[in-house]
Amino acid sequence: MMKPIKFIQQNSTYATDQPEYLPLSAHKSSDGIVTTCWKLSPLERIKILIFGKIWWQTMTFNKPLQPQRPNIDKPI
Repeated sequence: MMKPIKFIQQNSTYATDQPEYLPLSAHKSSDGIVTTCWKLSPLERIKILIFGKIWWQTMTFNKPLQPQRPNIDKPI
């Protein structure tokens, strides 16, 4: 299963006191952009290579959806 991972530029962590969620290491910039990094399992890597698809779910809790931008290159 894909998991969020720590990275050098991270400066915050979300959900540290929420046991129902995995802690989410992040870099928060002054302009409001939050960057996270995820590690894929070997099987997930193979599936992406073969099918070329990633399904993306966002929990909005019925609030407006924020703009999102998946990336394969490190944006920070």
